[in-house]
Amino acid sequence: MSEASAKTSIGPIALIAIEQYYQKSLRVIDDDLAYHMLPLSSKIFVRLLKSSQMRDWIIGLSDKTQPGIWGGLLCRKRYIDDRLAASAGNIEAVVNLGAGFDTRDFRLSSLSDIPIWELDQPENIGLKEARLRSALGTIPANVKFVPMDFDREDLTSALASQGYSAGRRTFFIMEAVTQYLTGKGIDEVFGFLSNAAKGSLIAFTYVRKDFFDGKALYGWESGYKRFVRGGIWHSAFDPVMLPAYLGDFRWKIIEDKGYDELADGFLKPSGRNLKSTPVERMVFAEKI
Repeated sequence: MSEASAKTSIGPIALIAIEQYYQKSLRVIDDDLAYHMLPLSSKIFVRLLKSSQMRDWIIGLSDKTQPGIWGGLLCRKRYIDDRLAASAGNIEAVVNLGAGFDTRDFRLSSLSDIPIWELDQPENIGLKEARLRSALGTIPANVKFVPMDFDREDLTSALASQGYSAGRRTFFIMEAVTQYLTGKGIDEVFGFLSNAAKGSLIAFTYVRKDFFDGKALYGWESGYKRFVRGGIWHSAFDPVMLPAYLGDFRWKIIEDKGYDELADGFLKPSGRNLKSTPVERMVFAEKI
């Protein structure tokens, strides 16, 4: 994973921090820690959006230049939160691959007694640990941070060195990770996942291959230019071919949903007029 991909971790958590300005009944995500994960420059920007007029203007601008990215990000985070919380009684570990600055492992009360491993590039892991110590006073005893590069280091060895055992029934998370990996990197990650205990679960997002190949840009030409042509994203999946790919690693898809489907459950009930991008999709799968 590249240095450029590491820098993309700030945007999503800034968006979640902004979400906290909405009244509770309208929020998609509740996250009191998000603001504390930000550098000073991002904190200043977030404070400016406490004004509802400024907030509406920025979100409207985002939906014009990056159609559905704002709403899609909210939906994907809420979906993973809900699936993880609902599965907490049936799992023995959580492994967050490419955890970035996301805080779900620290704010979901159902995870407090479950061993958790968070993996990301050293730059992100170091900053996240420091900011969490500042916000919480200490790092919860059930959480371990593992710095690594998925394209260059061995996932099995990195986790084993921190006490993780493949025999644990685990909930794996890969939120906005697969597109930053090379094809070889993705194969190696799923090779590792093929040894997971039966009944393990995974929630992961992926970019549609038709967008990656430039065949369907879904109104997001600027995103294609920046992320695909700019060489930040390296991989994508065809939804039709994905079940067979995962099947080779002994994983069975439970759900493969577009963000528009997620929006029906998470955005429409609140009455918020947010688009949700079709460029990314969400998978929930079980180890068989």
